[in-house]
Amino acid sequence: MRYLLTNDDGIYARGLSALRAELSRDADCLIVAPEIEQSAVGHAITISRPLTVRKATKNGRFLGHAVCGTPADCVKIGIRELSEKPVDLVVSGINRGANAGINVIYSGTVSAATEASIMGVPSLAVSLDTRGEADFTAAAAFARRMAGIIMKNSSWQGAAINVNVPALPQEKIKGIVVVRQGRGTIIEKFEKRIDPRDNAYYWIDGEFQPPQETDSDIGALAKGYITVTPIQYDLTNYDLLGELQKIIGTVNL
Repeated sequence: MRYLLTNDDGIYARGLSALRAELSRDADCLIVAPEIEQSAVGHAITISRPLTVRKATKNGRFLGHAVCGTPADCVKIGIRELSEKPVDLVVSGINRGANAGINVIYSGTVSAATEASIMGVPSLAVSLDTRGEADFTAAAAFARRMAGIIMKNSSWQGAAINVNVPALPQEKIKGIVVVRQGRGTIIEKFEKRIDPRDNAYYWIDGEFQPPQETDSDIGALAKGYITVTPIQYDLTNYDLLGELQKIIGTVNL
């Protein structure tokens, strides 16, 4: 089997190394990842300049392909150009920081998985719920188990699965739950500063406002559970679709 591994933290990120070490036990793993950190770029792709690709090494050995582009770019060029054989699964991560709730929209990690889904390749995004010192052991081990599950279900062709793992020792993780994406929001604020030429510039910051819900990725992750959420790139609001069709059907041009 051939797995394509990517992330949004950059090709030398520890989470990606941990992922490769674990998944290489089951498959031939090819890394195609951003040359530098691409956090919060969402599903951006590069169209205004060429993509540069270099062979990255670590300790004198080939590590993978470093792409001067976004995670979605990496998946596109990895599947179409850099992998000399068909890719069976794309795995993105392990991200340092949870990708649950509204963060799914902004996440480069998750967008790499949804790009694979668009291309008809099953995918897995894996994130660890920490911004501090990270032990990726439990997250990497579960990524391997989840990859095996996906590979055993051929009917999931093109499926994308988003996984979040609590930053806890493996023995303290309460279990695994399949849940929906949460609806928490981020309240942004901007810190204004003035440069030496008297021009204003801003640093964006924000505070996450978790929803009062327990049946979502946000709620379950906070309680110490690994969360598994099937996701899709179809953004249609089906609850509103029928009602809107009826209303527009009565409108004359």
